[in-house]
Parts: sequence; C-alpha cells; structure tokens
Amino acid sequence: MSQHFTNILFAFSSAMSWLPAAVVSVLMLVIVGLAAFYAGHGASALILRIPGTRSGAMIRNTISALRRPMQVMVTLLALLAALPAATGFSYEQEQNLRLFFVFLLILILGFSVITTFRLMSEAYLNRLARLDYADDIMARAHQTQIKVLRRLGEILIGLVTVASALMLFPSVKQYGVSLFASAGAASLIVGLSARGLLTNLIAGVQIAITQPIRMEDLVIINGDWCWVEEITATYVVLRVWDWRRHIVPISYFLENRFENWTHNSAAITGVVFLWLDYDAPMDEIRDMLREIVRGCPLWDGKVFDAQVSDCTDQAMSVRVIASARNAMQSWDLRCDIREKAIAGIRERFPQALPRRRVAFVSPETGQRLDMTDPDTILSPPVHRPPPGSYLGPTSTGDKGAK
Repeated sequence: MSQHFTNILFAFSSAMSWLPAAVVSVLMLVIVGLAAFYAGHGASALILRIPGTRSGAMIRNTISALRRPMQVMVTLLALLAALPAATGFSYEQEQNLRLFFVFLLILILGFSVITTFRLMSEAYLNRLARLDYADDIMARAHQTQIKVLRRLGEILIGLVTVASALMLFPSVKQYGVSLFASAGAASLIVGLSARGLLTNLIAGVQIAITQPIRMEDLVIINGDWCWVEEITATYVVLRVWDWRRHIVPISYFLENRFENWTHNSAAITGVVFLWLDYDAPMDEIRDMLREIVRGCPLWDGKVFDAQVSDCTDQAMSVRVIASARNAMQSWDLRCDIREKAIAGIRERFPQALPRRRVAFVSPETGQRLDMTDPDTILSPPVHRPPPGSYLGPTSTGDKGAK
C-alpha cells in the first residue's frame, strides 16, 4: 500500500513537470496534508457516531478530546510518507523537513498521552465519587493518590517528550541531554537551583504513598481549621471555614507537626462545656442532656457522656461529649446541644445558672450578717439636707450677685 501511495505521488509529479520541481513538491505536500487532515476528521466523526455501552462512551469521550491532535498526527504521518516523492527538495532540505515533522509528531504524541492519562484518571475519580461509602476514608485516599500521581506523571511525560524532541536536532541535542540529566540530579548546578522544586516533587510522592493528608481532610494550621481542597505536585491548597485559602508547600506536611482530625476515620467526638452553679442537680441535668443528644439527628449514636470536669470558686464546669459522623456535623451537633441545653436549664433548672455570691461580715466580730434583719446597720448614718433645699452661695461675690 505504501508503494502504491508513492507511485501515485510520482505520477502526480510527472504530470506537473511543467512547473518548477520545488513548486511541485510544495504543492504535493500541501495536497497530501489537507487530504490527510480531512480524512482524520471524517474518521473521528465516524467513530463518535458508533453507539456503545459505558466503555464505548469512555472511548468516544477520549476520541472527542483527542480529535484535533489525531488529525495533526495523521497529517504529519502522511507528510512523512510523501516526503520521499518530493524530488524538488535537496537532500539537506528533505532531512530538515523530516526532522521538523518528527519533532512535531513527538510533541503531539506527548500531549495526547497526557490528555489520555488525565481523562482516564478523571473517569476513575468520577466513578469513585458515585460510590456510596459508609466511611469516605478509602475514597479520599484514592483521590489523593490519583491526583498527586497524575500531576507527577504529567510532569514526567512532559519532560521526556521535550527532551526526546530536542535530541532529534544535533545543534540542540545537548539541551535534551541536560533535561534527562537534571531528572536524575546528575548535574550539581541544576540540582542546586531546582532543589526546592525537587524537594516538593519528592514530598508529593511521599504524600501519595504514606498519606499524612488526604483530600478533604480536616487539619489545623496556625490555629485555623482547614480542609484540604487541592493537592498539587508542589503545594497544597487549604480551605478555611470562612472561605479563605492557605497555600502551603507540600514539603511542610513532612517537616512540621500539624493536627489531622480525620486521619483514621471521618467520625469525631465533639465537646461542649457548660458552667453551672453548685446548686445544679447533676443527675437531672445529665438526664436532660441525654434526651437532648438523642433527639439530635446529627448524633451517630455511639458516644455520649456528661461529667463535672472542673470547678472554680464561683461555678463548676460540666463537660458534654457526643460523637458525629464527620467534623462538619460535629460542629453543628455541638452548637445544637449548646443551644438546647441553655434553653432547658433556663426553663427547668433556673437555680443551676451561674451566679455570684456576696457575704456581708461584721468588721468587729467577723461573723456573717443577716441581711434580712432590719436592725442590721451596714454603715454609720450620713446627715444629708432634705430634698429640694438650697444652701445658697458661699462667696461674697455670689452674695452681691444674688
């Protein structure tokens, strides 16, 4: 078939022999390129019309995303096949054109591989998101591994693609070799200059394998509650509850201590503190708190307790613990318990509300005074003028003025 194609091209060149050879060769390559480009367009459109199952839909989505790159690749392959029949070019010109076409072909091939890799990973993540997990630790672990390794794979594929394309040209072959060498840290200068980048890339691999953090983990950074929103090859985006974002280098999570509240499980135990008076009936209040927690739909039914955890000279601290399925539900559960507990104590046990006590003691005897006794004197009487009386001015000038 290749020989037949070449014979057709030679026949075309013979038919156009009345034109300069260079013009004929350029015209032939243009015609072949356009024909191959529209042939690739028609083939991809035909494939997209083929009905199929879910796997067929995945193939159609991939072809739809790679439609333009496939057309360019088909065009380049056709030009490479037609190049020997372009007799109007010198040997050096033909070799330069061949290198240029192969250079473009390698770049388009690398771009297609990256796009295919990205589509496959997105399809897997979408399928994973549709699954119903009782605990989403497994789903978040897979999301973290796929997203981090995908970015590292894209960087590696791009590096190999550019280096391979550059090595085709003898004049820039050394730059391609340098790119391969930097990937292996063979060059000390390149290694030192890219130390931060390489550190974060290696940290990304460690994060994907060991997983100290995962997607949508709840962590505490600098006193802020944050959710892991995105993990890239070099940094991590943390979402704060008020929609602020922390951009943190990925190596930070391997070199510093931090709190991860959802590392082993998304379930979490929330704590509510209530300050009550010493007259509070703890048994009855504990029963009331148990009823409140049982009536909360966010409680997972596992952990509940109410104990006096501390006391001061004015009140005692009651600690209420209740478990929830995740951190967000735990926050709402604690707010719900706190609001209902305050309302219940105010209505049913008003004597349990915190209050301050003052004791009046006689300075002579040191005994506590009975403030209900009308004969109790707190201070000596003070002689004051009756209301409405006017003492008048005291200075001479004031008298004259009056």
